[in-house]
Amino acid sequence: MGSRSKLQDISIGLKKITSISYLKTLILDPAKIPVTAFIVIFAELILNILIVEKVPYTEIDWRAYMQECEGFLNGTFDYSKLRGDTGPLVYPAGFVYIYSIFYYLTSQGQNIKLAQYIFIGIYLLQLLASLRIYIKTKKVPPYVLLITILTSYRIHSIHVLRLFNDPIAVLFLYIALNFFMESKWYLGSIFYSLGVSVKMNILLYAPALFFFYLVNLGLKGTIVQIILCGLIQIVLGLPFLLVAPISYLKGSFDIGRVFNHTWTVNYRFLDIKVFENFYFHITLLAIHIVLLIIFLPMCIKYFKSYCRLRYVQKQVQPQIDAKNIEIKKRSKGKKEKKFNEGSKEKLTKDQETFLKSFETMLQQTTNQNGKRKKIVEKSDDEHYSINFDVISQLFILPMFLINFIGIVCARSLHYQFYSWYFHSLPYLLWSTNLSIIVRFLILALIEFCWNTYPSTHATSIILHVCHVTILYKIYKKTSIEMRMASKIE
Repeated sequence: MGSRSKLQDISIGLKKITSISYLKTLILDPAKIPVTAFIVIFAELILNILIVEKVPYTEIDWRAYMQECEGFLNGTFDYSKLRGDTGPLVYPAGFVYIYSIFYYLTSQGQNIKLAQYIFIGIYLLQLLASLRIYIKTKKVPPYVLLITILTSYRIHSIHVLRLFNDPIAVLFLYIALNFFMESKWYLGSIFYSLGVSVKMNILLYAPALFFFYLVNLGLKGTIVQIILCGLIQIVLGLPFLLVAPISYLKGSFDIGRVFNHTWTVNYRFLDIKVFENFYFHITLLAIHIVLLIIFLPMCIKYFKSYCRLRYVQKQVQPQIDAKNIEIKKRSKGKKEKKFNEGSKEKLTKDQETFLKSFETMLQQTTNQNGKRKKIVEKSDDEHYSINFDVISQLFILPMFLINFIGIVCARSLHYQFYSWYFHSLPYLLWSTNLSIIVRFLILALIEFCWNTYPSTHATSIILHVCHVTILYKIYKKTSIEMRMASKIE
C-alpha cells in the first residue's frame, strides 16, 4: 500500500508539472523565476562557450589593459606613465590589480581563449547576482528575462568577445545590491567600493545609496559606511598615492575627461565641436541635477517605506514562525483547520496599516488575471507566511532609477556602457504602465541602437526617445502611487 501511495503521489506530481496551467505559471508568474534562473544560467553557459569557440575574438582594449598592468608590475607607480596602445590608464587601482591577475593567468595576456573563459565565469556570476534581485522582488515575468537575456548580441559581445572592465565593475555592484537587500551593510559597502575601484561609473548609484544609508542607518551610520568606502579607495590606491597622488587622482577619477566622438552611441547627431564643448557638458550636468532633484524625494519615500516594513518584518516574523511551529506540532495529532485569531501573536493595528500601505505601494505586482497578490498567504497545510521579499522593490527601483538618470544624461555612451544598465531595463520597463507590446518594442529598439555600428543620427535619436519615454512613464506611475499611499497613511 505504501509503495502504491508513493507511485500515486509521483504520478500526481508529474501531471501537475506537465499541465498547461503549471507551464503557464512558469512563464508568467514572477514567483517562478528561480526555475527560469536555472534555465538561463545553463543556457548562457552553453551559449557563451559556443560564442568563444565559434565567433572570432575582436581586439579593442585588452592589449592596452595588459600593457598598462605590465608597467605597474615592472615597478611604475606614477599613473601618468602607465600607458597602452589606446592611451593613458584612466581607471582606478582596483582595475590594475584585477587585470594584473589576468596578466599572470593568461601568460602576459597572450592566452586570449583562457581570458574569454574567465569572462564567461564573470558573466555567469553577474547573471546570478542580477537574477537573485529579480527573484527577491518578484516584479518581472520569467519569459521577459528569458527573451531579453538570451537574445542580446551586444551584451554577449561585451563580456566574452571584448573583455572590457565594465562587467567586472557591474558584477561588484550587483553583489553589493544583494548584500544591501539582506541588510548586510558592511559587506554591501565593501563590494560597492570595489566596484568603484574598477570603474567610476558605479558612482552613478551614489545619490540613491547615500539616502538609503541615511534613512536606514541615520547620520552616524551613514558616516561610518562612507568612511569605509573611502578607506577602501585609499588602501587600494595607496601605492600610487604615495608616489604621485595628483597623477593618480587625475588619471583614475577624471570627471572632466573628453570622450572620443568616434565611439559615441547617443550623440552621433551632434557636430564634434558641440560634442566636445564645455558648455554642452555643463548643460547635461545641470539636467542631471534637476532630474535628481525631481526623483530623489520619491526615492526617499520609497526608502522610508522600506525601512518601516523591515521594522514590521522584524516584529512580525518571529510571531509567524512561532505560530507555524505550533501548528506543525498540533498537526501531528490533528490537522489544524484555521488560524487562532485570538492568539496574542496577531498583528497590531499599526502593523496591519503598514502592510496595507505596502500593498498599495506595490500595486503593480499582480497575478495573471490582473488581481493584486496577497501579501499574507496561507498554504494548504496551514502554513502561514508574509511575503516580505517583495519589500525589496522599494529599494531596487530607486537604485536602478538613479543610475538610469545618470545614463540618460551621460556626455557620451560607448558600446561597452550598455552593460551599465542592461540587466535593469526589464525592471524599469515593468515599473511603468506601458503595454506589454510597447515595453518589448522599447527593449528591441534599445538593443537595435546598441547593435548598430557605427551609430547613426537616427539610432542616437531613437535611443534618447526610448530613454526619455522610460523615465517619464516611471515618473508618471510612481507619482500616482505616492498619492495613493499618502491617502492611506
